[in-house]
Amino acid sequence: QVQLVESGGGLVQPGGSLRLSCAASGFAFSSYGFSWYRQAPGKERELVASITGARGRTSYADSVEGRFTISRDNAKNTVYLQMDSLKPEDTAVYYCKSPPVGVSWGQGTSVTVSS
Repeated sequence: QVQLVESGGGLVQPGGSLRLSCAASGFAFSSYGFSWYRQAPGKERELVASITGARGRTSYADSVEGRFTISRDNAKNTVYLQMDSLKPEDTAVYYCKSPPVGVSWGQGTSVTVSS
């Protein structure tokens, strides 16, 4: 069964850090790229960061460039999103995506940045 399971969210103060994880199963992990998306309350879902499969090339939304880092561990079938210098506007539900899962979305993991 093709599956992506997000975890690692929580409540953090502005300026703090969190690391999100996306555990993949049911497909050849190292062959595919992955992306992190987020959806804030009352807003549309947006692309945050992506990493390719073959060479691990990364790209970021302007709003998180320099603060977030996407990475992958092919031995653990896991993709990470390291989030530093968090701001209240980073508050959202974060989702992991990869082509094998098609159009479906997982439950995501909730991040709240607040003092």
